[in-house]
Amino acid sequence: MAEKSPGSRADVAATLGLEQSGGGRKGRWLWLAAAVVLAALVAIGAVVLSGPADEVRFQTAKVERANLTVIVTATGTLQPTNQVDIGSELSGIIKTVEVDFNDRVKVGQVLARLDATKLQAQVVQSEAALKAAQARVREAEANEDETRRRLKRAQELSARNFVSEEALVTAEAAHKRAVAALESARSQVEQNRATLAVDRTNLGKAAIRSPINGTVLTRKAEPGQTVAATLQAPVLFTLAEDLTKMELHVDVDEADVGQVKDGQQATFAVDAHPNREFPSTVSEVRNAAKTVSGVVTYETVLAVENADLLLRPGMTGTAGITVNELRDAVLVPNAALRFTPPPPQAQSQRSFVSRLLPGPPRPPARSAQKATDRRHQQVWTLRDGRPVAIPVTVGATDGRMTQIITGDVQPGLEILTDTLRGAK
Repeated sequence: MAEKSPGSRADVAATLGLEQSGGGRKGRWLWLAAAVVLAALVAIGAVVLSGPADEVRFQTAKVERANLTVIVTATGTLQPTNQVDIGSELSGIIKTVEVDFNDRVKVGQVLARLDATKLQAQVVQSEAALKAAQARVREAEANEDETRRRLKRAQELSARNFVSEEALVTAEAAHKRAVAALESARSQVEQNRATLAVDRTNLGKAAIRSPINGTVLTRKAEPGQTVAATLQAPVLFTLAEDLTKMELHVDVDEADVGQVKDGQQATFAVDAHPNREFPSTVSEVRNAAKTVSGVVTYETVLAVENADLLLRPGMTGTAGITVNELRDAVLVPNAALRFTPPPPQAQSQRSFVSRLLPGPPRPPARSAQKATDRRHQQVWTLRDGRPVAIPVTVGATDGRMTQIITGDVQPGLEILTDTLRGAK
């Protein structure tokens, strides 16, 4: 058998103390650990030898002179200018329904009819009661005339002492009772006449009529349906007066409502026509606040022309209200107003650990700024390679760019907007 050479794999394993038979798995783990440690040492050396390669740099933007349009965005629903819910004051069974959805109706047009059999009977009964009361009035008039004549005769005879005083008193009492009976009969006639008028009115209301010229939006009435008008009249139809003129009711946030005024122009879009914008005008900003999930908004009404009838009630519209327009304004990006450069030592002194591990994010640039000082801010520019603050007074903003009212900034000036780290 040939002898093993000194440089064989077995001798190397024996030299390192790694036996393939019992300690083969252990040896492989030791080799893997040694490789990981070596890779970590190489990475640490690279970081240390790289020095201050992670140098702070800045992202910049130029000051512009341009037009600025400030738009307040709000969402709401389209509604008819005048929408009327029509119900029934009477209880009964619907006999016929004479209109349907989207039908155009005129003032006084019959929309539905109730079964009027009972109402007609009540009218006949009231007419008969009125005639009976009128007959009692004629009877009371005759009785009053008779007692009046008897009283007159008794007074004449009493003046000549032909009748007793008691007979005269009796005649006077009889006449007064006749007069009272006549007045009562006449009052009963008036009462029966009023009852007849009510019954005739109810009979007329059995035909449910349109109070406006408009379009039928909803119809909840069906022939044979029972209508129970007890404490509240049930809604059977909903009419829109004129769909060529509509309103968009949007909810404006409390932070923006101070800029919205009557007469301002706006545009809006609906999902049904995504490639088209519709013009509108602010007609009313209501004072009543609405609070939903802690968010306070104010309902604002936009007048909308809908001559081509593309818009329908209930559509959701997203409106942009133009609240301010500036011409040739000096503008800076909003990011420049939020920016604050890191402290000088942060640009040159960084520990070994900080080079290996990322630090926490920087706090917002103006988190401590008071609300009363929001108009007085500052932007930063580079002078001799160092950030220098420039105090400015800001004006209107569209959410991306902000107007500069005062400050030593001119169009074309490079201002700082963000911090960049990494090799040049």
